[in-house]
Amino acid sequence: MLPLRLVIDTNVVVSAALKPSGLQRTVFLLAITKPARWYVSPLILEEYREVLARPELRIRRGLRVKLLQFIKNHSYSINPAALPQVTADPDDNKFVECADAARADYLVTGNQKHFPKYWKQSKIITPREFVNLVAPHLAQHRISRFS
Repeated sequence: MLPLRLVIDTNVVVSAALKPSGLQRTVFLLAITKPARWYVSPLILEEYREVLARPELRIRRGLRVKLLQFIKNHSYSINPAALPQVTADPDDNKFVECADAARADYLVTGNQKHFPKYWKQSKIITPREFVNLVAPHLAQHRISRFS
């Protein structure tokens, strides 16, 4: 079976941390399960770290550390080249750059309005679209692994 190449936006990771039984947690778990390959860049990992640490989110330090280490251990790190601005929010361009370098099949985001519908071979989809596509039987299933 061919690997499924993924890039995941920070909003999905944060929602997975905040809602243990939410759909984003299912996306997170699917992303670290073969044949999926979750691609990150140093800039993406830094954004994950910064956003998860925001005091208003009230994510326990232990959970943040565990989550970030889990991502590092189960993802593929790449150093993408800079691209011209293709996203509505300049901070989101790093995800398209990563998807481009990884030749990702999907970029999963809860905020599609900032992204084009496609970037080269990568389709930008919501967490629900992703779960319905790769594991429709899990779309309503509640999974908890980090609580």
